[in-house]
Amino acid sequence: MKTVSDAAVVGGGPCGSFAAYNLARLGFVVTVFEEHHEIGVPSHCPGHLSIKGLKSLGQYPLGKGIIVNTFTGANLCSPSGKEFSVHLSSPVTCTVDRASFDRHLAEMAEHAGAHYQLGSRVDSLIVKDGYVKGVAVRQNGNTEEFLARLVIDAEGVSSRLLKQSGLNALDRSMVVNAVQARIRNVKDMESNMVEVFLGNDYAPGFYAWLIPENDDEAKVGLAARTGNPRELLQRFILKHSIASKKLTSAKLSQMVFHPITLGGPIPKSFSNGFLAVGDAASQVKPTTGGGVIFGMSCAKIAADVASEALRANDVSSRSLSEYQKRWTNVWGFDVKTMLRMRKLLNRMSDETMDNAINLCRRVGLNKALEGVQEIDFQGQSLLHFMRSPRMLTTLGYFLYLYLSINP
Repeated sequence: MKTVSDAAVVGGGPCGSFAAYNLARLGFVVTVFEEHHEIGVPSHCPGHLSIKGLKSLGQYPLGKGIIVNTFTGANLCSPSGKEFSVHLSSPVTCTVDRASFDRHLAEMAEHAGAHYQLGSRVDSLIVKDGYVKGVAVRQNGNTEEFLARLVIDAEGVSSRLLKQSGLNALDRSMVVNAVQARIRNVKDMESNMVEVFLGNDYAPGFYAWLIPENDDEAKVGLAARTGNPRELLQRFILKHSIASKKLTSAKLSQMVFHPITLGGPIPKSFSNGFLAVGDAASQVKPTTGGGVIFGMSCAKIAADVASEALRANDVSSRSLSEYQKRWTNVWGFDVKTMLRMRKLLNRMSDETMDNAINLCRRVGLNKALEGVQEIDFQGQSLLHFMRSPRMLTTLGYFLYLYLSINP
């Protein structure tokens, strides 16, 4: 049995590394256990992030080779092939090379004093007298126990450790299955515009995306509640009325699969000696499935609360409940708004979605959205844009839909 001393972090992705960095820089002894032998590999996420969100975390600008492209707008394609475009005056989002981004955060944590153990799978928690006391780790075929005063779970959506800590797992009914690939030789692509494709024929319950990296290379993918993601992606590339014209002669590589949780955060993300962050706590935007900025923000809050608890030598559930209060204070309103939007979108037929996008086109909603700078806090953005008659008209229609679908 070995002693980690202060904190064990499970998972070396963005949320785990950012929590480790913020704890280590405060002088705590932190060990990160990552089951893969290389940080950032395999890379699942498209890495489409808000610039404002990165700035708020002190992560923009980033080093050479991490940011691949920036975007000043988006093209939205309805199920019937009608397009709705929003063009902004300056870049609002970017795409990053996720492997490089993850390594950057891990290097920050290591420079701050965190220790990384790669190829180390956490099989279980060590629980004694109702407190999480450490982790049992499998390395090179052997299992060894590491004691820690506090464990931060950043393992992703598996929920293995959540159940052992006594917390409720995420809502599996709100998980979609995603596929992501790189693609070359794309035709007629606007390199500064992200493309989103709606429609249950290709991405039931979510959407497909095309995220340019340069003039002819991009990340392509989709997520769906039902169906085989690989087959759906092939169908999308070959048969979609708009996308197929750009993609049929393109070449796919680096195809990966991963689940995305859209059900909103788990009801409770703390217990005695234990905190959950990122995908493990379902800290993911229910509308878009983006979780990097949301999760890293919560990881920073988790590190702050953990540092206070460790200094006070009190890692009880009562003490760590401050974590839930703080992140809910920052994200709670927006998450509730996004979850309502997701539930509405899940119930909309393709015909209704077409009608909604036609309305957006008719009222010129793109004009109202030209000043968008905030895409993470979507509830607050809605409140801001409610001063626009175009937005009020559109919201009125969606309110009518919500009330008719949810009597």
